[in-house]
Amino acid sequence: MASDFAQLVKQQADIVRIVGEYITLKKSGGQNYAGLCPFHGEKTASFSVHAVRQFYHCFGCNEGGDVFSFVQKIESVGFTEAVKIVAQKAGIPLPKREFATPEEAQENRQRGKLLELHELATSWFEEQLRSPEGARGREYLTGRGLTPEAIAKFRIGYATDSFNALRDRLQGVAAPDLLRLSGLLSSKEQPDGSAGPLYARFRKRITFPIHNESGRVIAFTARALDSDEKSGPKYMNSPETPLYSKGQVLFNLDKARQAIRERKYALLVEGQMDCITAYMAGFHNVLATSGTAFTEMQVRLLSRYTNKLFINFDPDTAGANAAEKSIALLTEEDFEVRVVTLEAGLDPDRFIRERGIKAYVGAVEGARRHSDYLIDRAMHLFPPRTAEGKSKALNYLLPHIRRMPDRIMRDEFASDAAQKLGIDSALVREELRQAARKRRDEVRPTGVDALNEAERVLLRAAASSLESRVCLRVFQALHDQPQSFEGLSVAPILNVLRDRGPLEPLSAVSDPSHRALLAQALLRESGEVELREVDAALDSLKYRHLEALQRRVRADIAEAERRGDLAQLAVFMAEKLKVDRQMRDADR
Repeated sequence: MASDFAQLVKQQADIVRIVGEYITLKKSGGQNYAGLCPFHGEKTASFSVHAVRQFYHCFGCNEGGDVFSFVQKIESVGFTEAVKIVAQKAGIPLPKREFATPEEAQENRQRGKLLELHELATSWFEEQLRSPEGARGREYLTGRGLTPEAIAKFRIGYATDSFNALRDRLQGVAAPDLLRLSGLLSSKEQPDGSAGPLYARFRKRITFPIHNESGRVIAFTARALDSDEKSGPKYMNSPETPLYSKGQVLFNLDKARQAIRERKYALLVEGQMDCITAYMAGFHNVLATSGTAFTEMQVRLLSRYTNKLFINFDPDTAGANAAEKSIALLTEEDFEVRVVTLEAGLDPDRFIRERGIKAYVGAVEGARRHSDYLIDRAMHLFPPRTAEGKSKALNYLLPHIRRMPDRIMRDEFASDAAQKLGIDSALVREELRQAARKRRDEVRPTGVDALNEAERVLLRAAASSLESRVCLRVFQALHDQPQSFEGLSVAPILNVLRDRGPLEPLSAVSDPSHRALLAQALLRESGEVELREVDAALDSLKYRHLEALQRRVRADIAEAERRGDLAQLAVFMAEKLKVDRQMRDADR
């Protein structure tokens, strides 16, 4: 667009109002307005808009500019499109568009014609649903609990069983090649390589229009009413077209985006029926992936509006796998993800119809952190009744832990996983924490031939010079805190190293299996062990000992309760409080 028109739009558009359509702004003194930045995740408002000077700036990520640059970034469009969007929002008529090349003009005309075809098809499908032939479609929708209001709101229609009716309706509007390109009609290749007659792609199906962000119909999902083999797949989507790419669109985003900004989260379901039912139940911030896991493009699209997502996919295996893949992609982009689990294995549509809106509200409010959901899934897939099961469960979880950008969140996830999988040893917990911190692909096996992180640190320190601070710290702990080393596989090796005299560490250890463990620790070292590493390892031993005390005193309490021995119960309860306090202190 010409620069003079852009300048006119900029002068007349109010940046506060335009930005306020995307994020919540509050007066922040003088002519400033503040809100949460839509371009990076934050909990404290660092995004400012100046009403007089008509610019914005984020003090968190340093994004800034005028109303056009804001729209360019948040809508992922070029400058020309941004000027057009701002002009439309400000009620400024657009000038006649000029194109740089004939190809650009042709592309624009083609896009406009494809949008026109989809609008005509949507209206035609709506008409057919109201016709006598659409009675079966109406019966199906009523049986699914959809009201006339919902059908009209989402412009649901019906594709008749005719091969030619839609073609006859559209063929006067566009040339055959463009009709084929729209994806609404199809044709079979002839023996000579030419295209055969056009026929309707969707037949005897309920049609659900798919809209772009601005509310224009760009594609359809169509559900078959028959289940025989001749009817084809249960759900059929439009093919990829110049208007539509399945992995770049979120169903209902045009209606949901304002509610997403207001509620500060989005609810994600799998299918259109789930989405429509949830929307009509009051969840106006609901979206659907149309039966697929999230793509990177969809994540970027959603990140314009929120970085918090509640996932409520179908409870079957495919739904669980899709949820898992979506979680992986979302957590890498620093989304806060929660998972809604519905009782009795129902999908959202059926749950709302059978259990009611109030029950569904409760289920959404009770959504679990994605980490808790994944831990439960790991325990289901790999029951942690054996060491092998625990190892498989941990290695299933570790890629999810590793993807989390925030180290503190990774540590918390790792600690929760170890606790819920029944891994009592603080040393194994430390191994998982180390793997999460260093973002390794897997934890090392926990069998007798393997060492965890704390054991490696202690062996490396004990094998250092006998006069070194790290060596003296380990041997002093062996003397002062022998209870912390009870049952530790490397304890005998540490005792030998303490008494080795002038011998080299490996020469001093005579037991072959012990020598192999020591060699394993020494060969994997990447530098001299530091005193802080030794202290962390010793803290792990102390915590391990406290865990053992805690388990013992809990068993004593249970036995005293069983016998009804109130005097002993009081003693054990006091001991438990003491151990609990020591564990809290050790956690700090």
